[in-house]
Amino acid sequence: MYFVYIMSNKSRRLYVGFTSELPQRVFQHKTKWFENSFTARYNFDMLVYFESHSDPNDGIQREKEIKGWRREKKLKLILSMNPDWADLSAAWREDERWEGLPDAKPLDVWRRRSRMK
Repeated sequence: MYFVYIMSNKSRRLYVGFTSELPQRVFQHKTKWFENSFTARYNFDMLVYFESHSDPNDGIQREKEIKGWRREKKLKLILSMNPDWADLSAAWREDERWEGLPDAKPLDVWRRRSRMK
């Protein structure tokens, strides 16, 4: 499966992305895995929308389509699935598989490891 997703932050800024590993990608956003990235700089830590696609090309096309929309249309899409603006990944923290994701280490651990190499 492939996923188009929208992350947000406290100020409700939006980031649209595409991935084949949604839980791992959300974890990376939440832990600022890529420390100098746009999503780390603006603290995108809430998954507010996602949809799945079986064909990666369909998912990529959909990501491009949504990225081209005005903010108002993106907000309507989010509210159609998530009217409470909840973090859709919040329940994943209860799932022990969340911590067992490949390479799902806190950023400070990753930094220490990379310095040791």
